[in-house]
Amino acid sequence: MRVLHFYKTYYPDSWGGIEQVIRQMCVGTGRLGVRNEVLTLTRNGGPELMEIEGHSVHRVRLDFEIASNAVSVASIRKLAHLAEQADVIHYHFPWPFMDLAHFMARVKKPSVVTYHSDIVRQKTLLRVYTPLKRSFLKDVDSIVATSPNYLASSQVLKRYEGKVTTIPFGLDKSTYPEPRAEVLEKWRARCGERFFLFVGVLRYYKGLHILLEAMARNGYPVVIVGAGPIEQELKQHAARLKLGDKVIFAGAVEEEDKVALLKLCYAMAFPSHLRSEAFGISLLEGAMYGKPMISSEIGTGTTYINIDQDTGLVVPPSDVSAFDEAMRTLWENPQLAADMGRRAEQRYWSLFTAEKMAEDYAALYRSLLARS
Repeated sequence: MRVLHFYKTYYPDSWGGIEQVIRQMCVGTGRLGVRNEVLTLTRNGGPELMEIEGHSVHRVRLDFEIASNAVSVASIRKLAHLAEQADVIHYHFPWPFMDLAHFMARVKKPSVVTYHSDIVRQKTLLRVYTPLKRSFLKDVDSIVATSPNYLASSQVLKRYEGKVTTIPFGLDKSTYPEPRAEVLEKWRARCGERFFLFVGVLRYYKGLHILLEAMARNGYPVVIVGAGPIEQELKQHAARLKLGDKVIFAGAVEEEDKVALLKLCYAMAFPSHLRSEAFGISLLEGAMYGKPMISSEIGTGTTYINIDQDTGLVVPPSDVSAFDEAMRTLWENPQLAADMGRRAEQRYWSLFTAEKMAEDYAALYRSLLARS
């Protein structure tokens, strides 16, 4: 069986949560006999075809972007060509240009959409885009919600409930590198023995201003891993709050460094406050490494990963006082934090392995082929 994934960004150009999910899908279903290909856009040039961990990555030039909507005219013809050779087309939503490309390439193969997130911020463009979005979601054969929480809270998904199934994201711990002793020591020397950790692209919906303001009240050390469009804004905010060396902006790091920090950290601080944060892959990484978590209740997969008072603490969104109190509770109660971390890892092994996700997607692919 050949499956073609289509999304605007992928390795090696970008290392975000959706890219990680697509990678885990490709590697996991590849072990079950699925031949995966990814069609993506690039602004960096380089080879048009790459092999990454057993799957092919086709890269076409990005022409321009409008409100984070990447456009590539060449990708339409490439999609049409690759779709002819594929058995199933796997789209990753949201990406409005993808919807248009689907119709312009006249894709008629069985199709599935992983619905990563509602469109939250671009209200004006959303009104213009809605007719195309509805046509696209109506035309595809199956839609996958990434958590029961998101299915229950998304007004868009409720319109297509009859063809929506839920498959949570999963991670394969064996694909994460084991950090060398010298790497662990490097980060231990820089960050200290106890610190909260955030990992992710620095975007508006991550709520990092909430975390910084909570830090200004409690003074606990925090390491922020990642780069992104609001990085300088956050650094300026930290300076205004006089956080000094209490906050470490580590920037984008290699996988080995990220794993070292996941192993060393005391707990995960994940303050995302808007529904654009539909799941929280780095939150799941924290659970995978047995860390207690603090997150916000935004009606998405973050609260499917992190269960309040069980695997961590869940607070109201945009509530600095509540986030501060949650940090204090974990910091001042090491046994409670350790117990929550242990249960978080147990929940990962029960629900969120890449093997389970791959089996569910492979079964969905087979059912789509059988129906067609």
